[in-house]
Amino acid sequence: MKVEQIYTGCLAQGAYYIQSDTEAAIIDPLREVSPYIERVKKDGVKIKYVFETHFHADFVSGHVTLAEKTGSQIIYGPNANPTFEAHIAKDGEVFKLGDATIKVLHTPGHTMESTTYLLIDEDGKEHAIFTGDTLFLGDVGRPDLAQKAGEVTQEDLAALLYDSLRNKIMPLPDDITVYPAHGAGSACGKNMMKETIDTLGNQKKLNYALRADMTKDEFVKEVTDGLLPPPMYFPQNVRLNKEGYESIDRVLENGLKPLTPDEFEAIASETEALMLDVRQPQEFATGHIPNSTFIGLDGSFAPWVGGLIGNVQQPIVLIAPKGSEEEAVTRLSRVGFDNTMGYLKGGIDAWKQSGKEIATVTSVPATELSAQYAQNKNYIFDVRKTTEYLSEHIKEAHTTPLSELNNHLATFPKNKTFYVHCARGYRSMIASSILKSRGIHNFIDVQEGFNAIKETNIPITN
Repeated sequence: MKVEQIYTGCLAQGAYYIQSDTEAAIIDPLREVSPYIERVKKDGVKIKYVFETHFHADFVSGHVTLAEKTGSQIIYGPNANPTFEAHIAKDGEVFKLGDATIKVLHTPGHTMESTTYLLIDEDGKEHAIFTGDTLFLGDVGRPDLAQKAGEVTQEDLAALLYDSLRNKIMPLPDDITVYPAHGAGSACGKNMMKETIDTLGNQKKLNYALRADMTKDEFVKEVTDGLLPPPMYFPQNVRLNKEGYESIDRVLENGLKPLTPDEFEAIASETEALMLDVRQPQEFATGHIPNSTFIGLDGSFAPWVGGLIGNVQQPIVLIAPKGSEEEAVTRLSRVGFDNTMGYLKGGIDAWKQSGKEIATVTSVPATELSAQYAQNKNYIFDVRKTTEYLSEHIKEAHTTPLSELNNHLATFPKNKTFYVHCARGYRSMIASSILKSRGIHNFIDVQEGFNAIKETNIPITN
């Protein structure tokens, strides 16, 4: 028997490949399914099942396409109601996979259909649990994503989650391996550990939600405390996971159309497509298409696209480094943005050579901000998360988190130059592109952000 975690850092998401004898199962696959198909061909086995732990909100799973391409069966736990063909398992139902067995443990709380899959090896030993968003390392799934007005509240779901953990998961052997659906950085939890695999026994020691002496009321209070609003795209991803979606092959075909500068400009104008620049922050700063939005591939690309653009139906045209166009279209599709209409052939150089207008962002090293701090200390805006700001920040700086930037536009001075920074320069360049698109140009970006700022003599407080 073989178990492999396939972890995608951009989404902080774990998919799983389980093989026993000549059969394999995939748990919570990513949208692009060719790696799984190539893997089973290499191993000389057949995918029998695609197990889904729940209807995911933060990414679009590859379950529908994978089942179509391989003839495998999609399995959900109780209460799931997809519109496509799938087997809705009963609590306690077992599935044979070669010499191994996978048992369904219905664990509602994150969502009503949330299910944990217990892997039992050929000797009958309980080997591992695939917990989806029910149990993370150091945390549990947030209970506010599946609440329905007047029907079930986040407190109701948290109470169900308490029961699921204590009745279904905590009684399992301490040496069992926990394989969660997400790790640190995911918006599906609050305080996940950086590790992605652990034992249940260690989680009982480290995870606040598994304290043996914790009452249900205490659990509900702790789990629901401090929850930030979910990203705008979450409900749309749930719908796609429940109702199905367009083939990734078609999405790639449409998205990988090379466009001349004139064609690019025409599509952007006629369809109101978002011009999405996915290069490096400083490349965007030194020259970009006016009114384009920067969200670089070398960061938490897909979650920021989902959180800031919001509408997965939004038409998009890409400005990307040569050779990374397919990666960009693929990663957009992982969060349901399937309406990419092509990319600028030749990139920004082709745009410049065509004689079209170029815009820039003034971006300076932290040492320059340090030299200007005394005169500008009231005009510094920190776009990191509120928690990062509260931990430590520039004295006198304002907190304007990137995820809430549109709510702070009136805060920025109209006739005075101000500075914008984040932790390393990625989020501040996203913020810069948004500010420029809103007609705000009187700002300066701070390169390398707070990390570089701390190396100067700028006063830091908390």
